[in-house]
Amino acid sequence: MATEPEPKSATATAEVHIVYTDQPQGQEPETHHLRTLTCFLGSEEAAKGALLYTYKHAASGFSAKLTPEQVEQLSKQPGVLQVVKSRSTELHSGPAQTM
Repeated sequence: MATEPEPKSATATAEVHIVYTDQPQGQEPETHHLRTLTCFLGSEEAAKGALLYTYKHAASGFSAKLTPEQVEQLSKQPGVLQVVKSRSTELHSGPAQTM
């Protein structure tokens, strides 16, 4: 008995992305960000599960765990300016050691 492969989006690993959005007008940033995620994740519960942090001071946006396919879909949503993969960097601890 042959089984069908799982859809690619179901097997892709979600990674943290930073999503820059237009400034919400007339609503709290977190509410706006949850609505943006809910539109394409299909439920508010899924959106709350993906949302990690809401940015509202220096920029408008949020961080969320998203698969590559979700990043592509979200990038096309109205009001979404940019979606970038989050990355960590280490600060230089001092002058380079020479031998």
